[in-house]
Amino acid sequence: MISALTAVGAPAYVCKYMQKTCLFILPHIVCWSGFFFNYSSSSRHHLHLNGDSSCSLFVTEQHKSWKKIKNMVHWSPFVMSFKKKYPWIQLAGHAGNFKAGANGRILKKHCECEQQCLDRLMRDVLKPYVPAYHGDVEKDGERYNQMEDLLADFDLPCVMDCKMGVRTYLEEELTKARKKPSLRADMYQKMIEVDPDAPTAQEREQKAVTKPRYMQWRETISSTAMLGFRIEGIKNEDGTVNRDFKKTKTREQVTEAFQDFVKGNKNILVSVCSCSPVAQRRGSDSLLFVHDKQEQAKVWMIDFGKTTPLPEGQELSHRATWVEGNREDGYHYGLDHLIDIISNMLAPKPPLE
Repeated sequence: MISALTAVGAPAYVCKYMQKTCLFILPHIVCWSGFFFNYSSSSRHHLHLNGDSSCSLFVTEQHKSWKKIKNMVHWSPFVMSFKKKYPWIQLAGHAGNFKAGANGRILKKHCECEQQCLDRLMRDVLKPYVPAYHGDVEKDGERYNQMEDLLADFDLPCVMDCKMGVRTYLEEELTKARKKPSLRADMYQKMIEVDPDAPTAQEREQKAVTKPRYMQWRETISSTAMLGFRIEGIKNEDGTVNRDFKKTKTREQVTEAFQDFVKGNKNILVSVCSCSPVAQRRGSDSLLFVHDKQEQAKVWMIDFGKTTPLPEGQELSHRATWVEGNREDGYHYGLDHLIDIISNMLAPKPPLE
């Protein structure tokens, strides 16, 4: 599973379990809750602790008790806190997957892959950096995974979900859809709502598209294909939600959305660029960014529903161009862009002449 190594007195972590991006990496992109992480790229599915491929962790202040984080929300797609009365807000994913649980916990419909991954993480050093998992439970005749609410310590939090990778579906999903290529009128409707000119002449005549066609098209209209990540949604402190990021594609558009998220507060960006770990794996997983008016800022690795073991002997670079069958996901590619965008937002602006 995940083993700890030491370089220059600082731990880093190697994960040989994950499929899609097959590793956990602790980059410097965010420094929340008193940790500073220095990230440089890793070209393999485990972390090398020397040369240009390194990941070192420097603890700058005493780690606060994570027991204070009472309730978990798996916010891709829901945001809810029982400490304050926030409404259920669905920003992405499938409706009906979540319910309120006992003691302020969130219940998410049971997923074997996610359960196995979270269960392993609860016994690992990465435990504080993912949603706390409290086993499965049955409610109303259905099984659920119990998780804690990550928003409990925030005062009117702003929340942003960034989905990582150059593709947000499993290769197996694409293969399965091709084996039974049924025409989907619902996906055609979603396509023309975003871009009326997207369907081909044949698709317009059929008023339907196949699922593989829709999945691949969807990645090209946002920043996923270009930058290796996309914004799924943003919840503001007043409770308003913006999900209109389907066509947020260019670096400039993404930067503008980030600036709107932090409300121009550079202290938040400093927090984001100074502390909190991020997992480098993929398969529809996201990074959850949270900040509030007290300038608390944190980020978590969330959504492990499509995490499966990597085939024996296979390694990924996470930057190589994806060709169907090679399982590359572009997660490092996306993280590089994400770090660079935030770093440029923090960079001093030249004086006006």
